Amino acid sequence: MSTVTYDSPFTYDSPLNFVRPATVRATTASTAASTAATVTRLRLTRRGRAVIAALVSLPLVIALVALALNGGGATATTGASPVAVVTVESGETLWGLAAELAPEQPTADVVAQLIAMNELTSAELHAGQPIVVPAHFLD
Repeated sequence: MSTVTYDSPFTYDSPLNFVRPATVRATTASTAASTAATVTRLRLTRRGRAVIAALVSLPLVIALVALALNGGGATATTGASPVAVVTVESGETLWGLAAELAPEQPTADVVAQLIAMNELTSAELHAGQPIVVPAHFLD
């Protein structure tokens, strides 16, 4: 009878458990280490750059569109009091105009209202200057 010998890279420590010899493991570990040491660089294509730019700018575009559609939030009110425009004549003063427009009200209060409505820096008036006056003073 003849004997056949077969060298296997595996050894058997139980009927179903295969164990590799230490030399095979060392070779495998060095191969894995050399593979892990290889560093790959990320390359961004033109299409990738376009996608990233679109994703980054999308919130800004949405905010701008929302602001444009909002219109700044300006609304008209229906309860605004009507106003009239009076042109100042030569020699006329704000105190004289206030006394003429509302003789029943305190002149200082009417002057304060006229200064606030017209955004005047002082009570000085010039001939031909338009003054905005609440319409209830003209009745």
